Amino acid sequence: MRLGVLDVGSNTVHLLVVDAHRGGHPTPMSSTKATLRLAESLDGAGNISTSGADRLVETVREFESIARTSGCGELMAFATSAVRDACNSDAVLHRVRTEAGVTLDVLSGEDEARLTFLAVRRWYGWSAGRILNFDIGGGSLELAFGGDEDPEVAYSLQLGAGRLTRDWFREDPPGKRRIAALRDWLDAELAGPAKHLRGAGDPDLTVATSKTFRTLARLTGAAPSSAGIRAPRTLTVSGLRQLISFISRMTTSDRAELEGVSSDRSQQLVAGALVAEASMRALGVESVQICPWALREGLILRKLDTEMGGELVVAAR
Repeated sequence: MRLGVLDVGSNTVHLLVVDAHRGGHPTPMSSTKATLRLAESLDGAGNISTSGADRLVETVREFESIARTSGCGELMAFATSAVRDACNSDAVLHRVRTEAGVTLDVLSGEDEARLTFLAVRRWYGWSAGRILNFDIGGGSLELAFGGDEDPEVAYSLQLGAGRLTRDWFREDPPGKRRIAALRDWLDAELAGPAKHLRGAGDPDLTVATSKTFRTLARLTGAAPSSAGIRAPRTLTVSGLRQLISFISRMTTSDRAELEGVSSDRSQQLVAGALVAEASMRALGVESVQICPWALREGLILRKLDTEMGGELVVAAR
């Protein structure tokens, strides 16, 4: 079965084409991205602007055509934080459906956390024991913990790297006082969820997913993408603190020159690093393993399980 997965996020629209079958490893065939920065298209009233919606419709139409010509039997299309948070999300979704011919399913934050956790569980297997997972997106931070495929505890917090960059940083590079203030604010925001997660038990394995964590790990010495998907990668708190001290003094353009940092991610790298640091600090975590699978793979796995006879699957919420 060839599937297309269309992910409309806060920063990018990503089409992943995979060959997949139940019981097998989803094999990526192609990957196409477009940087739309939808979250930055929100106006003062919280609506996605007309120009932002125009770009989204055009991109979805183009990516649907790519999926069709790539031989996809089905296109699984979903949207996350930027569309979910927009006050005019229904109108934007209607435009995408009528003008691009694609129905976007809007995932809740908890859905994101649970589906990402499913992907992590499948990657590491049952022998990993109880897993704690972190995932930083453009608009939200997801935290999940549990010993099964459906986590016992799942949180989605509005602490995404792009959101915090827009709300907190006006200068480039950001000032020391602003960084210190954001650190204190993050500690306060994470105190309640962290207490609940710690109360659920101790993890046997602590994991991080998302492009933000992969980039941070690479900048602290983890293997490059050329080493392959299965190369072990780890991010430590000590390495992260040193990195923050370094990149927080750089401009956005200078950060874009760092190996492994794309130009569209360089702007929000400092905020992403601060969220990662605060999350690990709140939960007493010294290091995380970087999992190459995340939300898109979780959606694929759930579909294969539910539509091809599987029983060990997170139910659609």
